[in-house]
Amino acid sequence: MQAAVTVTPSRIPELLLGLATVRPVFLWGAPGIGKSSLVRDFAESLGLECVSLLGTQLAPEDLIGVPQIRDGRSVFCPPEAIARDEPYCLFLDELNAATPDVQKAFYSLILDRRIGNYELPEGSIVIGAGNRATDNALARPIASALVNRLTHVHLEASAKDWLTWAAGNDIHPWILDHLTDRPDHLWSKPPKTEEPFSTPRSWHMLSDALHSFGPGLDEDTLTVLAHGTLTPMHATAFRGYVKIVRSRYGIEAILKGEAPWPRRVEDRDLLYYLADSFRGRLVKELPAVREHMSAKGRQTAYRAKSLLVQLAEISVEVAQTVIASDADGNPVLPAWFLVEAARDMPRLVEARR
Repeated sequence: MQAAVTVTPSRIPELLLGLATVRPVFLWGAPGIGKSSLVRDFAESLGLECVSLLGTQLAPEDLIGVPQIRDGRSVFCPPEAIARDEPYCLFLDELNAATPDVQKAFYSLILDRRIGNYELPEGSIVIGAGNRATDNALARPIASALVNRLTHVHLEASAKDWLTWAAGNDIHPWILDHLTDRPDHLWSKPPKTEEPFSTPRSWHMLSDALHSFGPGLDEDTLTVLAHGTLTPMHATAFRGYVKIVRSRYGIEAILKGEAPWPRRVEDRDLLYYLADSFRGRLVKELPAVREHMSAKGRQTAYRAKSLLVQLAEISVEVAQTVIASDADGNPVLPAWFLVEAARDMPRLVEARR
């Protein structure tokens, strides 16, 4: 299902309070962005126990129950996990990954709040969640009859929301500081190949690993941890950030001329990270029109061209990333600066072509 409108995690409690208390809700979103934890937290806020059923691990009889003979008639007895006396939150996780037969078994539970003769206690809520087929996740088409029984809410990752949550949940300070500078690294689209990719969940896993290894964590182990949990580009950037924390290098020191670009081959990840920070600084400080530039801006532009030359002497490839266009081919840095770069550094611009 495609999202017409998306919401951030901070909106979910408010929406569920108004929706899930009167009608079943389905939360759509990419893997690892916190759908399950949001539902559990919401249930806890209402004082309800959250009972999770995983669609991929269910058979129809797990919901309908098994028959018993009473007074010469068969009666289906729903499972203990569902048949409760007190109101609760029934969370149908990975609902759209369930087989068609299991999805059909949910129909009456979702719409009529009953299975056979058992009816959910008054005050119970039903929430489903699932990944989208476009995220390369296990997902099956949902029949229109089931789609029409749910209110659909599409969730998107929000660095602001996650960082607010992370600050109070013991997320490692390296991760907090890094994602504060690079919030775009919180989430990446799931790849088509089998490899790790960045999500709030994977950053949380990395945080747990960093806490586990403690301050004695060596660089080789950090490389294994970062590349085992994050998108390769994000893992490289995070390793570069950690090197900055542990060394004298920093973009401020380089801009002021107090430190050079790192030249060692083994510091190439650090060089990429610093170049990316340098690019971000230029985007922020250089005006779109040269005539609007202040005296400080002219000094920044002059220093930037000098630093680009120095960077290109170490690696043309890394220097190229500073002046590269975005994913859609649109220039990121001001056109006048790119023209001056072409004039002063022709080999760097030629490398872009």
